Formats: sequence, C-alpha cells, structure tokens
Amino acid sequence: MASLVAKQEEEREGSRGLGNIAFIAVLAVAAAVIFGITRWVGQSYAFFAAYVVVQYIVLGTAWNILGGYTGYVNFGITAFFAIGAYSTVVMYKLTPWMPLPVMVLVGGVLAALVGLGTGYLTLRLRGVFFSIATLALAVVVQTLFTNWDFVGGARGAYVLRPRLAPLIGGEYIQYLFLVMLGLCVIVLATARAIERSALGYGFAAIRDDEAAAEASGVPTLRLKLIATALSGAFMGMAGAPLPYYVAYLDPASGFSLNYAVNAIAMPLIGGTANWVGPVVGAILVGGLQQYISVTISSAVNVLITGLLLVAFVILAPQGIVGLFKRRQP
Repeated sequence: MASLVAKQEEEREGSRGLGNIAFIAVLAVAAAVIFGITRWVGQSYAFFAAYVVVQYIVLGTAWNILGGYTGYVNFGITAFFAIGAYSTVVMYKLTPWMPLPVMVLVGGVLAALVGLGTGYLTLRLRGVFFSIATLALAVVVQTLFTNWDFVGGARGAYVLRPRLAPLIGGEYIQYLFLVMLGLCVIVLATARAIERSALGYGFAAIRDDEAAAEASGVPTLRLKLIATALSGAFMGMAGAPLPYYVAYLDPASGFSLNYAVNAIAMPLIGGTANWVGPVVGAILVGGLQQYISVTISSAVNVLITGLLLVAFVILAPQGIVGLFKRRQP
C-alpha cells in the first residue's frame, strides 16, 4: 500500500514537472512573439512603453508571492527595487564591461539577502505591524542611497546607455525589453510552480490561518522567509535594468511612488489568488497608464491607479480573475 501511494505521488510530481516545462515553453514562445511584433512596429516608444508594462508584470508577481500567496502585505517595494537599480550603478562604475543579465542576477541576490534579513527581523510581526516595518525599511534604504556619494547621492548618477544592442542589433532599448521579457518568463514560471507545489500549499495555509498552520506543524517562519527572499529577489531583478532605461538615476526615480502603488494595485485589481491576476492587472493598468501618458499627462497615473483600486476593492474584492471565476457555473 505504501509503495502504491509513493508511486502515485511520483507520477503526480512527474506530471507537474512536464506541465511546468510545457508552461515555460508557451511563455517563451509568447515572449518571442511579443518581441517580434514590437520590433515589427519599428517605433522606439513601443519598446519603452512595453518595457514598463512587462516590468510591472514582474513587480506585481513578485509582490504577490508574499502579499497574495502568503498574506503579508509589503509596503517596502521601492527598497528592493532600488537595491537592484543602485547595484547596477555600482557595477557600472566598477565593472562597466559586465553584461546586463549578470547585473540583474547580482541585483536579485542582493535584494534577496536584504529580504531574508528583513524577514528574519520582522516576520514575527503580523498584520499592519509587518506592513509598517516594511515601510520603514523603504525609508531607511532611501536615506542610505541619498547620502551615498559613490552612487550619486541626492544629485543622482548618469549611466550611459550603449548605442547598439548586443547580439540582436538595433537600439539598446530593444535589448532592455528583451531582458525584461526573459525575466518575466522566469518570474511567471516560478509563481505558477509555487502555486502547484507543497510550498504554495504552505503559503496558502499561512494566509488562511497562520496560527492553525503552525499548530498543524507547518514551518511558518521558514516558509515566510522563503517568500520574502523570493519576492525581494524578483523586485531587485526588476529594478536592475532601470539605470540603463532612464539613463539618469536619482532617489526620486529609484524610489518613485509609482512603483510602490502599481506593484500593490495591479495584483489587487487583477486578482491575488494565482499568477494570472498580476498579469491581467499590469496589462490593464500599465497599458492605460502608457496611453494616458501620451494623450493627457503622466502626472495623473497614480490618480488613475488609485481610483481603479478603490473601485475594484468595493465592486470586485477578488479582482478581475476572481470575478470571472465567481460567475462560472
């Protein structure tokens, strides 16, 4: 009997593994098609706008790993995002020859370490107390970078973007978009794999009732540390290409309120129960923001996001994905 159960479990794991591989392949094909269409359009602004939307998919999914799956609301998004961005500035000054994907990886590792340390100190707090602690982290990190002269301090630092994209040719923004697309594939594949694994079930148990999960033997602190480290790593990786995107990084751009608001609002609008929600929210809100930036003004982006967030919290608390699921028979 035990051998039969073990065999069935092994078959389930094998089917999950094949499903994950197939999902990654579909994501890779979709990313290639999106890049091809954007390149076919042939306008630089298309790459700049698409980069922002894909960046918000990564940020929203990263926040959702901790905020949606585990139920711990993180207000310190800009801290992890800026760690990735400023790590690129440091490497640009010390080793300007380093490839951008390596910079992205380094930024992710540094942000994960900060997330792990922060989680160890704060994850014993719950509810609003944890959220306030993460907000304090953002303030501390911003103060640190504002007073660090090597990365430009309050005056900021210039990062010269190469004229030509490596490997693919064309403008460098095309390469930035391609790197962000690749990161998006990795983040979405990870989020989906977490949902369908024992790790995801542990996250859900913490979100639903942490006290009951702990009493049942779930290693809550360890799982929360994993969630914090993963979430922080992906936020840092999303921020690492920013200096090349803006060409001038200062605390105002690295710690912009847009990143904090959108990273929380987009999963809530799309739905936090699964990996699809942040994607839907980022495409809807991010696409609308880019359109408004061109037609009206980028100054109203946060206002539009806030109004949408309030509307969805009142009318569809489970987000767009949850609303469709609820209407299914």
